[in-house]
Amino acid sequence: MEFDGTHDQPTRERVARSILVNGPSTAAALAERLALTPAAVRRHLDQLLEEGAVEAREARIGAHRGRGRPAKAFALTETGRDRFDQQYDDLAVQALRFVAETGGEDAVREFSRRRVAFIQERFEGVRQADPSLSPAEVLAEVFTAQGYAASVRHLPLVDGRGVGEQLCQQHCPVAHVAHEFPQLCEAETEAISRVLGRHVQRLATIAHGDGVCTTCIPGQPTTTANEKERVTS
Repeated sequence: MEFDGTHDQPTRERVARSILVNGPSTAAALAERLALTPAAVRRHLDQLLEEGAVEAREARIGAHRGRGRPAKAFALTETGRDRFDQQYDDLAVQALRFVAETGGEDAVREFSRRRVAFIQERFEGVRQADPSLSPAEVLAEVFTAQGYAASVRHLPLVDGRGVGEQLCQQHCPVAHVAHEFPQLCEAETEAISRVLGRHVQRLATIAHGDGVCTTCIPGQPTTTANEKERVTS
């Protein structure tokens, strides 16, 4: 990551990376997370704002500071994301363009499937290492190890029967390449569905301008007592 060359660079990089990994964050949350003073965090945020690396948003309802004034949450911009692990984007795009020109669409899809082979290769090992993890949490561990800064959000289903989950990737190391070659995102979604043994739905992607890659993993529906009675009667 290449911020300016001042002595504050390492700390500023920590602030930016914390936002990358944890998503939009308030100055107070960053200060607590990084063991910095609020004043120091605000100084670094001001510099990141000036550089165009972060942007300020209204924080979620319930996040306040001072005398009830709504706090601001700071999120990485596309410029801010560019500073993380994107140095080989141009080469990767050129290589995939060559693959597309010489091998066609099928060659690009095959490359995309091979690139995400790590999902299936590492899923079972992570699950066996920590049986307490849900399948979605296992995926988050697998993706995080590959630089995706992934986490799981638990959500109730609309019908109230069971729990759904969202796999959230705060960072995508191939976002710029995937913008031109969506086959990379498609192969990722297919691999997730395959290891889970159920249909999943990609709701948002960083490659297409969203703040986070989000994949909806429906919960296993439960059968109510009344339904069981109807089935057995």
